[in-house]
Amino acid sequence: MSIYELRVYRCLPGRLPALVKRFGETTTKIWEKHGIKQAGFFTTLVGESNQDLTYLLEWDSLADREKKWNAFQSDPEWIKERADSEKDGQIVANIASSFLVPTSFSSVK
Repeated sequence: MSIYELRVYRCLPGRLPALVKRFGETTTKIWEKHGIKQAGFFTTLVGESNQDLTYLLEWDSLADREKKWNAFQSDPEWIKERADSEKDGQIVANIASSFLVPTSFSSVK
C-alpha cells in the first residue's frame, strides 16, 4: 500500500503564478529523474486562501520518501532552478505537509 504526502504551499501575495510556473516547467521534471510520483496538483477555487498550491505525492514508504526527497533537495539542478525562480523575491510564505494512508474503501490504494 502506498502512502500519500499532502503538501500545501501558501504563497506570498501575487506569487502563486511564479510557483505554478516553477512546478510546471522544472520541478516535476527533476522529480521524474529521482522517481518522485505526483498524484495531483490543485489551486484553490473557493477556500481560506486563493494563494495556495496543493499537491499529493505518492510514496512506497516513508523510507522511500526520505531517500528520494533528500536526493531531490540536494540536486544541483533543483538548487539552481529554485534560486533562479526566486530572483524576483521569495515565493512561498509557508509549507504544510501531512502523510496520509488510504482507508479500506478508498479508490486509491
